[in-house]
Amino acid sequence: MKSLKLTRPLTAAMFALVALGAGYVAPASVGMISSAQAATQSNLGDLTPFRAIAVDVASIVDKGDLVGAKKRIKDLELSWDAAEAGLKPRAAADWHVVDKAIDRALDALRASTPNAATSKQSLTDLIKTIDQVSGKN
Repeated sequence: MKSLKLTRPLTAAMFALVALGAGYVAPASVGMISSAQAATQSNLGDLTPFRAIAVDVASIVDKGDLVGAKKRIKDLELSWDAAEAGLKPRAAADWHVVDKAIDRALDALRASTPNAATSKQSLTDLIKTIDQVSGKN
């Protein structure tokens, strides 16, 4: 796979293309795994774009910006939903596991009074879930 240098934020449409097999792997400098690591894909395909957003959201939470994290996680929701039709048929059980982890992270950040520790834990769990489904843990 070829690594690309990002010059602007990725859109939900770009993530959908990735999830459907366009073969994009972002550089490690944006908080993602390397293209060598990406070679180990889940039955769902390459989940690195979704993992990258989760890592980014976790970083925003670490800075104490729960409002910013809530805005950024919307990108994960949109890209995951856009990719559902291409991902879910590949491995429905794995898709549901990741989907539930995403839902927990969304719920934590969208709570009427979001808690940084709860949000961080839900994102840590989400990243771990993506890694497990991808065979990296």
